[in-house]
Amino acid sequence: MDKELNKSDDHKYIPMTSIQSRMGQEVAEDVYYYTDQIVNLIFIGEPNSEKWFLVDAGMPESAPEIIKQVEERFGEGKQPEAIILTHGHFDHVGGLVDLLQHWDVPVYAHQSEFPYLTGEKSYPEPDTTVEGGMLAKISAIYPNEPIDIGSHLKALPDDGQIPGLEEWKWVHTPGHSPGHVSLFRGRDGLLISGDAFITVRQDSLYKVLTQEPEVCGPPRYLTTDWQAAKVSVQTLQELQPVTVIPGHGVYLRGAELTSGLTDLVRNFEKVAVPDYGKYI
Repeated sequence: MDKELNKSDDHKYIPMTSIQSRMGQEVAEDVYYYTDQIVNLIFIGEPNSEKWFLVDAGMPESAPEIIKQVEERFGEGKQPEAIILTHGHFDHVGGLVDLLQHWDVPVYAHQSEFPYLTGEKSYPEPDTTVEGGMLAKISAIYPNEPIDIGSHLKALPDDGQIPGLEEWKWVHTPGHSPGHVSLFRGRDGLLISGDAFITVRQDSLYKVLTQEPEVCGPPRYLTTDWQAAKVSVQTLQELQPVTVIPGHGVYLRGAELTSGLTDLVRNFEKVAVPDYGKYI
């Protein structure tokens, strides 16, 4: 292994799945998302394009499956221009170190996520006491220690631009993590929300397995700043997205997205914020 690349000390395969696992969906001619167990990663770029980008890096031990999907969409031997991280939680960077062994590419993230991507600082431990379903209760098994991707890590520019993706802007949407970002393309209202809001109740085992769609707040057991999370959801609603690809759950568009996001903003304290938990 490259001496500057290190997985987290608690890196391990997490045995979780859903009916969407290993399935993909083209949302626009140049935007495709793939569900790795329970989390989505996004490819930006037309099929067989020489220039494409990867958003997030899946669950632990996911790199071989991600590379297989890349080869099917873009061709053998293709690598992204860059990897963009919505944030650094284990289920969004699980395959990252292995991918960087395979591809020598930059990784862009918000400056506030750097401590968790350079081996300096662990995320707060998942809250097993939080109000929620079975997956919240067993969340102690989820890794929270930092990875180290060394000199591959680059800061997203302060002006909201994403290098190489002129049509897209990044939006700081903290709450779920300090440096969480979402990506937005104005010409078609396409939003990549990460975990700022999602479309499946992530603490419910049944809903994760079945991927029953509903617009939800961020995953409860890993969200530490609920006031910031509320402001972030309001910020994304103000963009008036037409389509969303969330970090967890299925993509939504049109009236279903608009009404769901409106209800989430209006009733955030009631439907998103848990009644109890150590980060409340």
